[in-house]
Amino acid sequence: MIWINGHEEHRLSARDRAVQFGDGCFTTSAVKNGQIFHLGAHLQRLQEGCQRLLIGQVDWLQLEHEMRQLAQQQQEAVLKVIISRGEGGRGYSSAGCGEATRILSLLPYPQHYRTQRSTGVYLTLSPIRLGRNPLLAGIKHLNRLEQVLIRAHLDQSDADEALVLDTEGRVVECCAANLFWRKGEQIFTPNLDEAGVAGTMRRYLLDEMASADHACQVVSAGIEAVLEADEVVICNALMPVLPVRQLDHVTYRARMLFDLLYASCEKMEA
Repeated sequence: MIWINGHEEHRLSARDRAVQFGDGCFTTSAVKNGQIFHLGAHLQRLQEGCQRLLIGQVDWLQLEHEMRQLAQQQQEAVLKVIISRGEGGRGYSSAGCGEATRILSLLPYPQHYRTQRSTGVYLTLSPIRLGRNPLLAGIKHLNRLEQVLIRAHLDQSDADEALVLDTEGRVVECCAANLFWRKGEQIFTPNLDEAGVAGTMRRYLLDEMASADHACQVVSAGIEAVLEADEVVICNALMPVLPVRQLDHVTYRARMLFDLLYASCEKMEA
């Protein structure tokens, strides 16, 4: 099911700036028993994205109402929300644009995540590297061609996910997940100031670890740091966390960090 500006609709104007320029942002959330998990965090992500992209005229109260309304009859699903700058402007200029376009869609929940909690995830190093751009880093904007290429290469392998570096060789994220690793008692996650998406689950887990006195260091590190780790975990709003069993030729067996983070996820409230 797809809603555009509050109406069930499957066609978007070719003049919409999401089509013309990828001019917008999005978020993807889990729905269970009619409730959107971390609804406030997903709305905050959209608001931050629109603020960074200078997108105004978004009816946030109406958007929240539509999100709740679309989710309320769903036992288990994925809710994707796209905010486009809308129609208007000439060329790249946004002058004359009207109200932003709200696009909501429901998708089936990916069942393979349940299996991977026990089997673990197989990662491979992606040959595609992310460009460094602090202006856009962190937000989930609609320009995702890098991820499309990463996924295309991943689909040619037998791996479950791809570990992605930036153009300077620093670890950033996975194709569709954020990353944590543990070395001894120290926990790390990549710095996303130059590239990557700061996911809602990553933010939640960082807050949970901080409140439980499990300090997590945000670092700029090369691939060696992950290869030498005792344990690697990936996360996103749908997984919500999964243990990594292998990165190319390196195998991980420990699950101390996974157990810690998964316990935090189990107490999440919608």
